[in-house]
Amino acid sequence: MNDTFRSALAFVVVLGVLVFIHEMGHYLAARWRGVHVEVFSIGFGKAIRSWTDKRGCQWRLSWLPLGGYVKLHGHEGPDDATPEQRAAWRPGETFHAKPVRDRAIVIAAGPAANFLLAIVLFGLLYATVGQPVPTTDVGQVNIGSAADRAGLRAGDRILSLDGQPVERFDQVQAHIQPRGGQPVELRIRRDGAESSITATPDQREVNGQTVGLLGISGGAPEFRRMDPVSGMVAGVVQTWDVTAQTVVALGQMITGRRGLDELGGPLRIAQISGQVAQLGIASMVSFVAVLSINLGLMNLFPIPMLDGGHLVFHAVEAIRGKPAKPRTIEYSFRAGFALLMVIFVFATFNDLGASALGRWVAGLIG
Repeated sequence: MNDTFRSALAFVVVLGVLVFIHEMGHYLAARWRGVHVEVFSIGFGKAIRSWTDKRGCQWRLSWLPLGGYVKLHGHEGPDDATPEQRAAWRPGETFHAKPVRDRAIVIAAGPAANFLLAIVLFGLLYATVGQPVPTTDVGQVNIGSAADRAGLRAGDRILSLDGQPVERFDQVQAHIQPRGGQPVELRIRRDGAESSITATPDQREVNGQTVGLLGISGGAPEFRRMDPVSGMVAGVVQTWDVTAQTVVALGQMITGRRGLDELGGPLRIAQISGQVAQLGIASMVSFVAVLSINLGLMNLFPIPMLDGGHLVFHAVEAIRGKPAKPRTIEYSFRAGFALLMVIFVFATFNDLGASALGRWVAGLIG
């Protein structure tokens, strides 16, 4: 299959699943809180196919697969609705007439569904394929390195360093880095037999500090299957860890400690989707779970037009006892839209710069 076509197809499938789950969260919460849903659309623009269920909700599959939406009955307030819209309202089923708590639940349910999807996907992976567990296996030995001179080989498992047991590769790095130029005793297992070797890490200057390097890379992790309950618990932990790491990374971008070139958009997601699709179903499921977390987290940002912005307005209404002024909301939404467009353009520019097309254009203009 052509790489471009595979990437595009994988992107459409992945995005479609994530958007469907997100909007389904809004839909189910609206049903729970007694709000009628007029439209449930996957994609934007003209509908390729549509049908109306017995509750009067129109389900659409639209031609532009870059998102989706749920149209809530009476989402527009009395001040914004036309006389025709007000006449068509179903008593007790309009969004604007519900208490602020119910409206907040409906809005928050979309991101919550994305986090729940990630938990379920991680849990299923851990209960079937297994949870990846880091090891101290040596994946590669650089020629001429300290490890090579000491006789370390790819496939060896490091059991201890200077008598201290190690179970993860990062523990090996933590022990070696402050010991440049100092002999280190390694207890290893090779082909089922244990032995000891001594290596003297090379000294290198990294960010103004002298660190020790063995010249090895870690091997592939092991996969340990878990029972369904333990798998779901581990899925919760993994979802929390990915969320925390993403928040930290974004904070580092904002403070300048991390480059903004890491910020990617739809083109990069499409490219990665195509690459991950070649690695098998387990890698694809894990990728969808991580993307689902990012989608849920992004929608919780307090930017007007996003779910997080709506939640901010609901919080203000709960505190003040009345909603914000219509003009305040209008200008906030305009500013939020402008900010989202700037982020989108910047991310797309990064995507193009990282692509072959972007590099070719950059070469033309010097």
